[in-house]
Formats: sequence, structure tokens, C-alpha cells
Amino acid sequence: MATPAKRRILFIQRVHDRGHALAAERDDIDIDVYEGRDPDEIRRRIADADAIVVRTAVIDRSVIDAGPRLAIISRHGVGYDAVDIAAAAERSIPVTITPLANAVSVAEHAMFLLLSLAKNARENDAAVRTGRFEAARVSMKPLDLAGRNLLVVGFGRTGSRVVPRALGFGMNVYAIDPYVDRTVMEAAGCTVADDLHAVLPEMDAVTVHTPLNHETRGIIGARELALMKPTAFVVNTARGGVVAEDALLAALEAGRIGGAGLDVFESEPTPPRPDHPLLGFDNVIVSPHCAGVTIESSMRMAEYSVRNVLDCFEGRLDPDVVVNRHLMPPPG
Repeated sequence: MATPAKRRILFIQRVHDRGHALAAERDDIDIDVYEGRDPDEIRRRIADADAIVVRTAVIDRSVIDAGPRLAIISRHGVGYDAVDIAAAAERSIPVTITPLANAVSVAEHAMFLLLSLAKNARENDAAVRTGRFEAARVSMKPLDLAGRNLLVVGFGRTGSRVVPRALGFGMNVYAIDPYVDRTVMEAAGCTVADDLHAVLPEMDAVTVHTPLNHETRGIIGARELALMKPTAFVVNTARGGVVAEDALLAALEAGRIGGAGLDVFESEPTPPRPDHPLLGFDNVIVSPHCAGVTIESSMRMAEYSVRNVLDCFEGRLDPDVVVNRHLMPPPG
């Protein structure tokens, strides 16, 4: 009897060892790990792949078309704007995410950025390192979060987890999400905002937790920033285009906004240049799109992304992790 052909999983960029081990322990699976992002090399390797597990590389139509055996595209994380989900759907290829793997991690990072802004973290650290210990204690103007108003834009897996953390600091938490029942947000302790522009003038901070799509691109732009207090903070751990960088830059230059905490940039997957104008402000704190990358979340993302592949191979893929199922042609 002929031995059944093995299925091949292409890992585009290495994941935590837990994920590789989960795939390697299967006798019916071969794995291929490519550490780079070169599209030509990805297209070459995908030719005999039945699945890909991808971190940040771009998976466009040309890459998908180069994989005739491709049965699933499994994202290592929750964002999928670098994947052509429509092109995948045309071939009935599910694009999956790991929705619960890093929600807590991103929520904690959002609070870290907010606290860093409120407590002058950059300036305080620099003051001690440059011998301005006493002078800095007099000149700094840190703020308490307690009693201040925070707007959470997007009450999904991450935004909903920011809420109890902000409440724990004594903040007044507002939430806006047209796709979530208001009673759910109220039960979490939020004041529900129905109109973004009406509530912005009262907010001391805004943190965004939405996917990047045609509805959310630039949801915090020039008009929104102009409505906010000149002392207010903007935190973005979602996707770069959700907050319009040109509008944010203009607001910072004009002193119309108190500061920004950014984990994401519009240029991604290309990182911002060292001379990016947003990096020249003391009241901007940045991180390299690492909000969802902790020791714990890295293990979870690796495991869940591989499990999605194995579940697909076995015909029991959870539809809740498939982001393009609504685009796929009906079966049969």
C-alpha cells in the first residue's frame, strides 16, 4: 500500500518553538521555515505548501496564486491587512487568526503607553541618566489617571480588556463600538458613546482597538484631533492607518494634542525611518509593533496558529477564527 503523501506547512518567519514542535510531532506533516520576506522566495517555497503560517510578511494575490495546493493561510496574530483575503476566498482558502492569543498583552501595552505619557516616563528616565535628578522633579508635570476620562474606540477582544484595567486606575471609561450591544459595554462599567465627535471634547485620552479597513482608516484624523483637549493623549496599538499620522504630526507641531503612544505605523511592514518626524517629539512614546508580543502570547500565538492549520487539515476548523468566510463562495 502506498504511503500517503505528507502535507507541508510553510512557516514564513519562525514562531515560538511550541508551534514548530506541535507540527513536527506529526508523522504526516513536513515543515519548511523561511526566515525572510522576499516575495520571490515565498512564491518559490509556497509552490508545494499545503498551508502557510505567517507573521508579518505580505501575502498578496501573486503569492496565493503561486500555491496550487494551498488549503489555509494561518496568521500568527490577529491582524490580517497584509493578506489578500479576497484573493484567498476566491479559491475557498480560509484566512485564520489567533483571536484570543494576545488580547490581554495588547491591552496591558495600551495601558503601559498611557501611563508612560501621563507619568513623563521618557523624560524622567533621561533626567536621571543625565544628572538632572533634582531639576527634573521640579520641572516635570506628570498626571494622575484617576478621575480622568478615557475613550475606548472598539470594544472587541482587546478594547474590552482595556476597560477593567483602566477602571482599576480609577478612570472614567467611555466606549464606542457600533457593532457591540450597548448593554454589553454598560455591563463592563463603561459609559456608552453614540457619537465619536460629540464625546471627544470631554476625553483626556483615547485608545483605539479596531481593525484597519475602509470604515476605520483615519478614524482619528484632523477633525477628531481638533476636537480633543490640547492636553489629551492618543494611544494606538491597533494598526497604523487607524490614526492618521499626518494629522497627528500637525496636531503635535501646533501643540493641539498632549501626546501620543504608538506601537504601530502607517509604513508597516516597513518600519518607520529613524528620522520619521513623529519620533522627534518628547511627548511621543513609541514601540516596535510589539504590544502583542510577550513570552506568554508568543507561545499562545504559535500554538493556536498551528492548531488552526491542523484543524483545517482534519476538517474541523472553527469558523470563528476564519476572517474571510463571508467572502467565500457557498460550498458545492
